[in-house]
Amino acid sequence: MTFLILRIMKIKKSDFFDRVYTLVAKIPKGKVTTYGALAEACGIKMAARTVGWAMNSAKNSNLPCHRVVNRNGALTGRMHFGSPELMEELLRFEGVEFDNNGNVDMKKHFWEPNKNKIKSKNKRKK
Repeated sequence: MTFLILRIMKIKKSDFFDRVYTLVAKIPKGKVTTYGALAEACGIKMAARTVGWAMNSAKNSNLPCHRVVNRNGALTGRMHFGSPELMEELLRFEGVEFDNNGNVDMKKHFWEPNKNKIKSKNKRKK
């Protein structure tokens, strides 16, 4: 479904992934953001799952992919870090705090990527 939306908006998957990577590189230490917030900042609010695919594709990069969590602060991408504990360990090392359910304290650590919104290189034709 998301790739259909990308096609309708005339955005190449690689362009969308590059926008995601640009924003992820800006997430400060001690902060996290969500797949959905990144998708919205990249111009396609419904593309949270595609952001997840972008994160999985970047797992061997130097990007701070461990700072991207789900909307509840759950570490849903933790299985892509070699060991299920590594994502949490990296976040704790940066000072990120967790609640009793193991979720990031989003009130304290959420970083809003919309303040760093990425403009599309492709103009949508009407």
